[in-house]
Amino acid sequence: MTGKLVKKAQKGDKDALLQLIMKKQDEYYRLAFSYMKNKDDALDMMEDMIVILYEKIHTLKNRDSFYSWSKTILVRCCYDAFRKRKKTISIEDNELEFASSGNAVDQKNTQLDLDHLLAQLNPQQAEMIRLKYLHDLDLKTIGTMTNTSIGTVKSRIYYGLKKLHHLNRGEQDE
Repeated sequence: MTGKLVKKAQKGDKDALLQLIMKKQDEYYRLAFSYMKNKDDALDMMEDMIVILYEKIHTLKNRDSFYSWSKTILVRCCYDAFRKRKKTISIEDNELEFASSGNAVDQKNTQLDLDHLLAQLNPQQAEMIRLKYLHDLDLKTIGTMTNTSIGTVKSRIYYGLKKLHHLNRGEQDE
């Protein structure tokens, strides 16, 4: 079904493209939010992604890779926004906007704890760990999205997890 919708979208069918996007809208939002750290910016990045998808969908060769391709575009939109702003988002600005079940206060505290731990890693390690474990992406997709080799992705995840383990146990990295 996805392949047929992609084919229609490539022929200019806006409704088909919208159906494809709506099918994974929560995943797109969570991905954008993990980079942007606030609802409005995440939604802005999704809008930017949709415009680019509409303009570039005719260039997509493998219809089955639509979702990994579109997520790569979303990540690049987030990167571009950071480059334009040239600012860092502090942990105090974090909000857990996409919580849908359970106690919101506990979820926010858990998210802040996780963000606090990940903030102690270098940005590349934190990004790889977020993509792998929070967004459940495979190594190849992470590599494609971040324009990084699979070996580098594995290395950043390994050393990031190792440092998190040391931090969690209260040990100092040497």
